[in-house]
Amino acid sequence: MAPIAVGDSLPDGQLGWFDESDQLQQVSVHALAAGKKVILFGVPGAFTPTCSMQHVPGFITQAEQLKAKGVDEILLISVNDPFVMKAWAKTYPENKHVKFLADGSGNYTKALGLELDLTEKGLGIRSRRFALLADNLKVTVANIEEGGQFTISGAEEILKAL
Repeated sequence: MAPIAVGDSLPDGQLGWFDESDQLQQVSVHALAAGKKVILFGVPGAFTPTCSMQHVPGFITQAEQLKAKGVDEILLISVNDPFVMKAWAKTYPENKHVKFLADGSGNYTKALGLELDLTEKGLGIRSRRFALLADNLKVTVANIEEGGQFTISGAEEILKAL
């Protein structure tokens, strides 16, 4: 399947997350994104170096600027289980706006056409690094990285596009 692109609609899918009451929930991407301007960004894995030290912190520190430019939701997806995503989220106590969502089996990542086979490295099927901007489910920016690069999917690039 071709990767999601500008002009495409975000597919629906169920993702796991822990709500404000620390209860495990399944949430629909469409429920989070319909009628809103959202950033959906994906990383190869929780607790991995580039993801943990650059990609996620960029969206956390730029969240207020992104919100000021009309972004309603900042959604992080990783092919990890919800318990790992919860533990990872706790390493960012300053985070107020980024939702850490689990795509445990990679089904949503596959629906986006953004899976990355890292089996050779012992990591299985993961997600390519990406950042999408969608307005009422329609993709307006699709910054999808090649390989392990981190050049176009950061918060700064999305800020420039807003």
